[in-house]
Amino acid sequence: MVKLVLDLHDIYNRGTDIDRALRAIIDEAVEKKAPLVEIIPGKGSGALKKRVLRFLDQKEVKALYHRVEKDSDNFGRIFVHFRWNTSRGRR
Repeated sequence: MVKLVLDLHDIYNRGTDIDRALRAIIDEAVEKKAPLVEIIPGKGSGALKKRVLRFLDQKEVKALYHRVEKDSDNFGRIFVHFRWNTSRGRR
């Protein structure tokens, strides 16, 4: 199983870079048909996690994945699940 990981600790305060990194990891998951993306916004105040969730909730992004899971054991981690149907290419 291919799991892609995006750690946002290094760019937590650079809005444009955050959006670009999120878009890139989602695009990579689609390209590689990865079943799971782990995004690590960190624990902090929760503002970055909210930003990530707002990004994932955009209509055009939401159409690309199956579901989002907030890690119940680690507040600073989000899982994005994809479902791929090999006969039809996507979900």
